[in-house]
Amino acid sequence: MIWIIGCNGMLGTQVCRTLEEKNLSYTGTDSNVSILDYSALENFSSGKDISFIVNCAAYTAVDKAESDADFARALNCDGVRNIARLAKKLSVPLIHISTDYVFDGTASSPLAEDSPIKPIGVYGETKAAGEKALQEETDDFYILRTAWLYGFYGKNFVYTMIRAMNAREGVKVVADQRGTPTNCETLSSVIAKIIQKRDSDEKLPNGIYHVTDEGETTWFDFTKEIFAQGLERGIITNKNCVINPCTTAEYPTPAKRPAYSVLSKAKIQKTLGITLPEWQESLKSFIDSAHFDKTRIEL
Repeated sequence: MIWIIGCNGMLGTQVCRTLEEKNLSYTGTDSNVSILDYSALENFSSGKDISFIVNCAAYTAVDKAESDADFARALNCDGVRNIARLAKKLSVPLIHISTDYVFDGTASSPLAEDSPIKPIGVYGETKAAGEKALQEETDDFYILRTAWLYGFYGKNFVYTMIRAMNAREGVKVVADQRGTPTNCETLSSVIAKIIQKRDSDEKLPNGIYHVTDEGETTWFDFTKEIFAQGLERGIITNKNCVINPCTTAEYPTPAKRPAYSVLSKAKIQKTLGITLPEWQESLKSFIDSAHFDKTRIEL
């Protein structure tokens, strides 16, 4: 049985749905079993035939983390250590989700898994510390770094921008940060593939892997693509909305963002023998899906 920790979040909910579609047995926990309480984790696992742990739980409020550093570190580092410690005790592999924010954003070409880590904010620092804590506790792990994640369940950039563009005469979007928008379906499919490969006894090296959709863009160009696809499909009703570019300096936030955080996916694609979709195709799949939640874009 696969244990999904953080099963009610945007990614966790998608992972559960993907596993259901692939007829993979799972159980899920969220705030009902605190990752900060090792005994609670241990008690939940007792008597269950856990074969894999997938940790989707995290403190992800990037800006709030700057003023809430202790709690962010507790969830993103101490909690991860507890999960890894239990995975080691149970002798089961652990998949853990990390982030492009472990990098400082000064690169100019896609970052490989062994690129130097140098986070520039509390969120990135705590996620980097969580990666380190995990590796200190267990050897059987897959750390999946992802970026610019959006999905069907919960608040995210795509839903937010569609709603904003339908409500306003214009929106202003940062045009000097480059990365790769990533549909949760892409990441959850990779998670399922890892589990299936391990179940079939195929060799799958432990370690850190980068997983996003393919290609790169800016938040500004991502927004323009959302507008174009949404207009074509009738979910953008305000065709006169003007999308204006701005600089990061013009849109200050408590936490600094990496200016460039495109991740190289060569390693995961070669290891799993897969081809990841282009980000534009994933966006189209997202908007066209029956799971697209129109209530989240209603005014």
